[in-house]
Amino acid sequence: MARRKKYIFNHNTLRFEEFKLLPWQKLLRVLGFLLSVVVIAGIFLLVFFFFFGSPKERMQERELDYLKEQYALMEAKMNDMSEVLDEIEQRDDNIYRLIFEAEPVASSRRYLDFKANRYENLYGYKNSEMVVNIKAKLDVLSNRLAAQSKSYDEVLVLAKNKTKMLSSIPAIMPLRETELRAITSTFGTRIDPIYKVAKTHKGIDLSSPTGTEVYATGDGKVAMVERKHTGYGNVITIDHGFGYKTKFAHLSKFVVFKGQTVKRGQLIGYVGSTGKSTGPHLHYEVLKNGQNVDPANYFYNDITPEEYEQILELSSITTQAMD
Repeated sequence: MARRKKYIFNHNTLRFEEFKLLPWQKLLRVLGFLLSVVVIAGIFLLVFFFFFGSPKERMQERELDYLKEQYALMEAKMNDMSEVLDEIEQRDDNIYRLIFEAEPVASSRRYLDFKANRYENLYGYKNSEMVVNIKAKLDVLSNRLAAQSKSYDEVLVLAKNKTKMLSSIPAIMPLRETELRAITSTFGTRIDPIYKVAKTHKGIDLSSPTGTEVYATGDGKVAMVERKHTGYGNVITIDHGFGYKTKFAHLSKFVVFKGQTVKRGQLIGYVGSTGKSTGPHLHYEVLKNGQNVDPANYFYNDITPEEYEQILELSSITTQAMD
């Protein structure tokens, strides 16, 4: 098809003449066309990238979505692990350690107080909160697992020493039942026999004639043999290990010495009325981890459930102590 010619009216010649572009005019038209194409293409690309993103950005978004999905799965697994660990810790504190008379693991051992600046280097990024959150949870789980592992090591040692522990824990009455006249005062608040005011009675008073044999209530080592004219009078203290100690007061005579190893049921002394005492009796105490506890709870090898109930009933009545 032939190219259509263009004509323009020449006012000088008063004739229509064929219109022809000069080379530089043709160049300008071509450049203008190319520039228009570039501008329009640029606008389309900007609009496309603004609404749809660049290929690199779309790839990064897909990777970020994948990482967020994996983070959610990891967090769910850590929550499951935390629940399982909760149950393990409960069983450890309330079953295993209880069996071996051990104190529960302190919360401060399982949950360390991490410093606020521990995760400073993780901040300053778009997803810092997510990263810090997962790192903090991992640190807590890691510390709890370490504490639990150490606790099981301790329980294993206790299990290996179970026979020794069972023979060491106070478990019998320090007097023969046939020699016991009465339990004149039990553990708790009692009336002081001298000052006639309510005071804490740290042990139990067992009335018996002077010279009645007194026995060690568990295996251990004599920690103290003391002679006094005041207070508890003549006293023997036995360290049984495993956090237990027993104290025997107002004795008339000793048959053991400091540092001597004794066995449960071994004769250690005789009932008396020394120190601040109003009559022949044995004042007997049990201490666990340095705290006085009710000795009646440690007579289980010697008394029946009915006798134990009678002791508990007696302990609820405020009476006058004998020392």
